[in-house]
Amino acid sequence: MPEGDTVFRTARRLDEALAGHEVTRFELRVPQTSTADLTGATIHGCTSRGKHLLLRIGDRTLHSHLRMDGAWHLYRPGEKWRHPAFTVRAIVGTGERDAVGVDIADIDLVPTTDEGKLVGHLGPDPLADDWSAARAAALLSADSRSIHVALLDQRNVAGFGNEYAAELLFLRGILPTTPAGDVDTSALVDLGTRTIRANRDRVIRTFTGVSRRGRTTWVYGRANRPCRRCGTLIHQGEQGADPTRDRVTFWCPNCQN
Repeated sequence: MPEGDTVFRTARRLDEALAGHEVTRFELRVPQTSTADLTGATIHGCTSRGKHLLLRIGDRTLHSHLRMDGAWHLYRPGEKWRHPAFTVRAIVGTGERDAVGVDIADIDLVPTTDEGKLVGHLGPDPLADDWSAARAAALLSADSRSIHVALLDQRNVAGFGNEYAAELLFLRGILPTTPAGDVDTSALVDLGTRTIRANRDRVIRTFTGVSRRGRTTWVYGRANRPCRRCGTLIHQGEQGADPTRDRVTFWCPNCQN
């Protein structure tokens, strides 16, 4: 699923393919922005903030959030798409490349000066130049909820999703239900930073150091399977900021206590 490392790589690919070029095709297939046309504007670049993508074109920013299934694909003009046309939500083309946004849940087009209205609420991003580990640790420590819920709150740290939360807590030996204030958040943030920075340059995300299919995680997606460390069956549960936002949790009851 798209988490901070995936979004970072997507931004890097879009930036390398589009930055400095003039827009020759611009389509947003969502009602609120369907009439927008930035044809002729120069693409200044693309960057990520947590799980958010910011594609800067002229004096505007095309903001997108991939959610669970979204993705941006690059094609040569006229090249056949590998996905149905009805799933396409955005097209930004130049003479050399077409960037095609597929199954994207959130799309906004705002003046670049207003980017803060979309991402200003986010906490520190471990993949950003202005990353502050101390601030991220302090925000997590001050959260009154469980550490799993606190890690998923993008206002505390931007970029960690459910897979990262499960895996980082396993590696630190912390139960997902542990109050955030009882956790060594500095050590947790340090591990998370090193892990997501290593994964941002990998084709396949891994927490075990093994990239083979089915071997990349310790606990995530492994309910009722033996723990890779101790053999105890992995447990599965649910946690969330409220009942409408419950996320599946995974943990080893022996290694995490």
